[in-house]
Amino acid sequence: MNRTPILFLNVLVIAACGLIYELLAGTVASYVLGDSVTQFSLIIGLYLSALGVGAWLSRFIERDLATRFVDVELAVALIGGLSAPLLFLGFARLQWFALFLYLVVFAIGVLVGLELPILMRILKEHLDFKELVSRVLSFDYIGSLIAAVLFPMFLVPRLGLVRTSIVFGLLNAAVGLYGTWLLRPLLRGVTVLRVRAAIVAVILIVALVRAEALTSMAEEELYVDDIVYSTSSPYQRILITKGAAGFQLFLNGNLQFSSADEYRYHEALVHPAMASRTPSPSRVLILGGGDGLALREVLKYRGVESVTLVDLDPKMTGLSAAFPPLGALNANSLRDPRVRVVNQDAMLWIEQVRDLFDVAIVDFPDPNSFSLGKLYTTRFYRMLRARLAPGGTVAVQCTSPLYAPRSYWCIVRTMEAAGLHVRPYQTTVPSFGVWGFALASQRPFDAPIHVSVPVRFLDDATLAAMFIFPRDMAPVPVEINRLDNQMLVRYYEDEWRRWS
Repeated sequence: MNRTPILFLNVLVIAACGLIYELLAGTVASYVLGDSVTQFSLIIGLYLSALGVGAWLSRFIERDLATRFVDVELAVALIGGLSAPLLFLGFARLQWFALFLYLVVFAIGVLVGLELPILMRILKEHLDFKELVSRVLSFDYIGSLIAAVLFPMFLVPRLGLVRTSIVFGLLNAAVGLYGTWLLRPLLRGVTVLRVRAAIVAVILIVALVRAEALTSMAEEELYVDDIVYSTSSPYQRILITKGAAGFQLFLNGNLQFSSADEYRYHEALVHPAMASRTPSPSRVLILGGGDGLALREVLKYRGVESVTLVDLDPKMTGLSAAFPPLGALNANSLRDPRVRVVNQDAMLWIEQVRDLFDVAIVDFPDPNSFSLGKLYTTRFYRMLRARLAPGGTVAVQCTSPLYAPRSYWCIVRTMEAAGLHVRPYQTTVPSFGVWGFALASQRPFDAPIHVSVPVRFLDDATLAAMFIFPRDMAPVPVEINRLDNQMLVRYYEDEWRRWS
């Protein structure tokens, strides 16, 4: 039997598993540590250097190559397969988590770096050097491509990070176990190897069965209140906790709102823009805001005839149905017949649409990644400006002018650079502290003085006070946020790192 083709299939599986572990580590690090650019850069660099270390170490393995290959496969299966749950648990319990993360990545990289050189030396008896190198590298790159495509499009949204990690650990274990038959003539101590492989496989199978419990255990360590709902989408981890004061929504570990005081945030976001428009707005655009809470405030205005809500994530716009307390909190606003929900990237959508809107409410998550930072650029604001009807207004949430002043004023100045006339304003939301917003229009306008619909927080005096900034929140010099520099993301990561 010619075992060579099957060994090349092993190369493909090995390459796919190795890249998946690298992507998992980068994703977990960006979730829990933030600063996704830095984390992915460090992990990719560390992993590649570890591959080199592993390849260099392979020169010292001179005997029992087939046995060592199986041993390495089983080690990769165990460490790589359990890497995601171990990293989540480590973040919750270890003060030196970053060091632990990088050690796990380095260990996996060294082991993966050992695999291919050993396998190539096993195969050299069957192929000349030129053919051997070209085939091994071809299958290695194909495996990496398959992993890179499957990870964001299928694995994370369908399996989640923990299950993905364990499933690919099982693939490595399967390669190791099957290797005890495939390489049988070259092996010593086959029975012992098979017992080891079986033990590793059983550990991973038990972990796979208990994956939800492992995920819950790790997440429960990270949150003060009990977790009452969690799910993953292709775009984010959605989690809700509940305590004595109410429930809280977290996206990728970042607090989005607390039911106890969200009304302060959403009234401040929505009503200045709605009250600035005369006559009363009839066509409203909401970008982000899939929780339906800003929409609740918009629908208080009787003159509203239609609302278009654009949110990338269907699981976010479906959260009210999946978690009924949220539906009660947003007054079932997403069921209103005047509302049209669009699940699409806001930047692509606004580039294609030709409708005009009287008011636009921009309620995106904070710009903590380049994918979000693009939604705060001059290009985006120019496109948004073109979608405003004459006299139309736009309100944007802009992070905190107290805790992140450069981030806040960067957003304001970027809106101005896009041709908008901007009035900055701020208020206090207990869950977040002082929070900033920007009200803008295509032409100069006066700040609103009165809100005519029922509200819990705003009154005329409070509305006027929001447009006054104390000295410790005064404007600071900043660069404009453009697609080609993404300065806002850099400001944001630098400023909020001090408070984490």
